[in-house]
Amino acid sequence: MAWNVFKFCTVLRGLGSIMIFLVLGIIGLSYYAIVLTNYGPALYSGVLGEAAVALAILVLFIAWCLVMLLWSYFSVVLTDPGSVPPNWRPVVDEEKADTIPLTVPDWASFFLGGRCVLKMDHHCVWVVNCVGALNYKFFLLFLLYAFLETTLVTLSLLPHFIAFFNDGVIPGSPGTLATTFIAFVLNLAFSLSLLGFMMMHFSLVSGNTTTIEAYEKKTAPKWRYDLGRKKNFEQVFGADKRYWFVPSYSEEDLRRMPALQGLDFPSRPNSGGQEL
Repeated sequence: MAWNVFKFCTVLRGLGSIMIFLVLGIIGLSYYAIVLTNYGPALYSGVLGEAAVALAILVLFIAWCLVMLLWSYFSVVLTDPGSVPPNWRPVVDEEKADTIPLTVPDWASFFLGGRCVLKMDHHCVWVVNCVGALNYKFFLLFLLYAFLETTLVTLSLLPHFIAFFNDGVIPGSPGTLATTFIAFVLNLAFSLSLLGFMMMHFSLVSGNTTTIEAYEKKTAPKWRYDLGRKKNFEQVFGADKRYWFVPSYSEEDLRRMPALQGLDFPSRPNSGGQEL
């Protein structure tokens, strides 16, 4: 009996619900360590330089963490990744390079056993959702702002972390000191892992591929959807620069981006797709 991968996806969605609380827990721990334990009280220290540094860190942390990070994260969680249009039928089997139109039983096999996600990249347990055409930009922004936030927390808590290994009295209760230590270690680990993951995905964007398509690209002599770095970037982030760093699209981009409609994907001239 064949193994149904979609049952496994159901298990991943259940696990992902726990992962959402884990993400929020890490953000909450970082907020406690930065705002309530260390730099919030420093605002009222009476030392001008110390208060100015604390204010700058708090503004950057709140702007990235509480606004852009959470906005991007829940945009990925709550946005449907997109699916194949209901009336669409494949003309040929592109995977087999057939030129004969598919019969009903042939194309029906594409849809049996699960849902076809539009331009699917992967299923992410951290967001309890598939990452596809309609939320891939939001996912990339989540990676970006998560990296910036974890890096900021790591650098901000580094002096306090070093103080653990120096002689002298460290201000604070054992609980707040433990929170600071754990927050530093967690944010350092996530910052390093996010850096590699983010570099991989932005490399895929530069070639106009998804994680799944990257394997197909290795066997193709020329990737026909590689439109050049600028246009490849616009295939995901849109042409309106005002929206590049926010998890949203302009009305014009929603109308003009073929990848969001799921019917045509721009390709190089004479390569067998929608030409530029």
